[in-house]
Amino acid sequence: MTLNQSVTLEPHKSGFPWKKVIPYILIAPTVIYYIIFWIRPVLTSIIQSFTPEIGTGFTVENYSRIFNDPVFWQAVVNTGIFVIISVTLEFVVAFGLALIINKKFKGSSLLLAIALIPMALPPVAVGAMWSSGFATYGWLNSLLMSMGLIGEGEKILFLAGSDFQSLMLIIIIDAWQVIPFMMTILLAGLQGIPKESIEAGYVFGGTRFKVLRKITMPMLKPSIQTALILRIISAIQVWLIIVLIFGFRRIPVLLEEVVFFQEQVQNEYKLALAYSVIVALVVSVVAVFYLKVSGAFKGDEEQ
Repeated sequence: MTLNQSVTLEPHKSGFPWKKVIPYILIAPTVIYYIIFWIRPVLTSIIQSFTPEIGTGFTVENYSRIFNDPVFWQAVVNTGIFVIISVTLEFVVAFGLALIINKKFKGSSLLLAIALIPMALPPVAVGAMWSSGFATYGWLNSLLMSMGLIGEGEKILFLAGSDFQSLMLIIIIDAWQVIPFMMTILLAGLQGIPKESIEAGYVFGGTRFKVLRKITMPMLKPSIQTALILRIISAIQVWLIIVLIFGFRRIPVLLEEVVFFQEQVQNEYKLALAYSVIVALVVSVVAVFYLKVSGAFKGDEEQ
């Protein structure tokens, strides 16, 4: 072989298609984990929800009892009201705060740090804190009295209102804790938008509202979808704060009924499983419906 002759090196060929198999090997641990710790418990719960509390066999008695229980339908209504009002309120406020903090004015970092404090608190701590605040001699009435807004004999009975008023209190507490979560997602999306795109909108004569509607909102759509779908799913599953403040079945919601029949009522484990299956079905249907309406599936269809 002379120096002028080129040598062509061919890759080693093997009979086994490693390139096709390696991706499946890498995701196998995750698939196995989901099968053992998610799919199997879900299937077991569904099967057991169709069995009687005592004995074996197939029955729809658990679901019949649920659908004939007026508390269930009240829980459905309360959950629906909570989801619609809380998600709408939290998104509007979170989006406004994200727009303000994204301006990066003097003190914006401090405002962001303060706004994130409620998000770091566990629901148990939030429920205990506001439960003590809403008491007749709680810190909220004491604060109003110290500010001169109410007198000694004018204490507000926060927990004695109607069911709707009590639900509004829960929405306000929930918003106080959850708005920072949605704001963080939206703020991250805003910071990912190129400044050149916004500046170009102003150069071509766009007003602030038009630039927000025509440029910012479309480019922020993935972040909006993420924030809303995560919040909708968690809103459907609200229960702990309600129970800590008002107790069981004062303002019934869907997931609260699962805990109520599992922990508070003896020999109703299968009924609790049926409730959990219904909640899981509701969450799945709402999530798929939202993703379909919001156009999240269009990208996959186009690909």
